[in-house]
Amino acid sequence: MKAAVVTKNHTVDIQDKVLRPLKHGEAALKMECCGVCHTDLHVKNGDFGEVPGITLGHEGIGVVSAVGEGVTSLKVGDRASVAWFYQGCGHCEYCVSGNETLCRSVKNAGYSVDGGMAEECIVVADYAVKVPDGLDSFAASSITCAGVTTYKAVKISDIKPGQWIAIYGLGGLGNLALQYAKNVFNAKVIAIDVNDGQLEFAKQIGADLTINSKTQNAEEIIQQQTGGAHAAVVTAVAKAAFNSAVNAVRAGGKVVAVGLPPESMDLSIPRLVLDGIQVVGSLVG
Repeated sequence: MKAAVVTKNHTVDIQDKVLRPLKHGEAALKMECCGVCHTDLHVKNGDFGEVPGITLGHEGIGVVSAVGEGVTSLKVGDRASVAWFYQGCGHCEYCVSGNETLCRSVKNAGYSVDGGMAEECIVVADYAVKVPDGLDSFAASSITCAGVTTYKAVKISDIKPGQWIAIYGLGGLGNLALQYAKNVFNAKVIAIDVNDGQLEFAKQIGADLTINSKTQNAEEIIQQQTGGAHAAVVTAVAKAAFNSAVNAVRAGGKVVAVGLPPESMDLSIPRLVLDGIQVVGSLVG
């Protein structure tokens, strides 16, 4: 089979690979599609450690072609996902409490094991999600990473109906976060980006307030017009967005960090303590 493989020179090469035999609890997929995530670029560049020879991809949808012993959740012909979270140990404090993405022995598709940018892929059946009938595979592929990541981020922000939530960064993650916040959590949404095109799209999908942080002071506008956001989700990969989010929320507000800029945040400890601001990280879904 053909696969998109990371090389030792930090490039991606299309190579021939042979799918290994299935182990207990695994299923083989014939891939239909696989999206490209910014994390794939990090993996290619060795930002999380060198992984030459690994097949990229964790936004994939494929059709089950075979199942190993012990598989009950999938059958041949089902469509299923290839997501970043490939497998946890199943017995640590994180795995038994619903926080398995934090498992210290976690395996990730397209990083520690081969992912979905290939003609075929192996998944652990109990961690793969069956795609509902009627949902387009290309649409489903974006949900396997960006979708679950932003849904979780908005959920743990503790936003309530009618409250204000600021979404920093309106790319692939941010536009989904906006839609979840508006259509699932019934919040009022502030969209912040440096691209007018992205902000115009944000208006079309329901943003109540849009701010171009390249030409406007986002935190000042948010404080003036809303009294401060009740929560903020930062999907942007810029330090400035994280710093702005802390200043944009009201007392008791929560900032949820999703994007992965290489820099450190600048935090005012008195601001956090005296105003009871919470800053939390959120990993995948």
